[in-house]
Amino acid sequence: MDGGVSSAQSSAQPRVVAGALSPEAVVEVEGVDVVRGEKFLLRAVDWTVRADERWVLLGPNGAGKTTLLQLASASMHPTRGRVTLLGETLGAVDVFELRPRIGLTSAVLGQRIAPAERVGDVVVSAGYSVVGRWRERYQVSDLTRAAMLMDQWGVAAIAHRPFGTLSEGERKRTQIARALMTDPELLLLDEPGAGLDLGGREDLVSRLTDLARDPYAPAQVLVTHHVEEIPADYTHALLLREGRVVAAGPAEQVLTAGALSETFGLRLTLHRAGGRLTARRAG
Repeated sequence: MDGGVSSAQSSAQPRVVAGALSPEAVVEVEGVDVVRGEKFLLRAVDWTVRADERWVLLGPNGAGKTTLLQLASASMHPTRGRVTLLGETLGAVDVFELRPRIGLTSAVLGQRIAPAERVGDVVVSAGYSVVGRWRERYQVSDLTRAAMLMDQWGVAAIAHRPFGTLSEGERKRTQIARALMTDPELLLLDEPGAGLDLGGREDLVSRLTDLARDPYAPAQVLVTHHVEEIPADYTHALLLREGRVVAAGPAEQVLTAGALSETFGLRLTLHRAGGRLTARRAG
């Protein structure tokens, strides 16, 4: 067991742990503030994701995780600072050309999918950046890729079922298959484990671990509240609290009891086993 705590109100600068850098940055966030009214959603955030990295964003409700993911998906512009995605700077690029290069899963996207839409159509229609089929014509290569992804994510057997009849786990895996349909350079996963039972969570984490180990898979960013949902082989972590970075860098150096205690404002202990983590309140 690993224990420790530091003040959640600390005014110290965030700890940024140096690590080996791969040559290509897919996300660069420099000195970014996001302000709504008088409230800072993000404050002075610096963050870089490289092509061979798998990141987890961790923090309590309201920490700024989803806001940071919206920047990374070209769905939001910063109030101040610079965001560069796949070599293009937000504010100087057509985001409608940029977004197809980014795979995204989120609760908001799930709510946009019509309950009657078939699973196979949800997946393949990502190629046209639409939700569900209309009158598009797909090549054999598109249909083949959709079938491969549905098999990989365990939804091939339900390809003809309406999305509205699926379990929560099936919906999450369908969304991930869809997000990978365009062969994106960056994959963003906004709380994919939310609402899953134990079996569904473990199945999803196992599949995400396999994806993390694939050297040809895109850079990945996973948002979660729970260390138990972090797949093994995720390489990096960023901890947020009240819009500020608490720590960022290689996962084994950032995901410590002390840093997590500061992030969540609660004294925690941390246990590692088989590449996975569990956290508990200390004492």
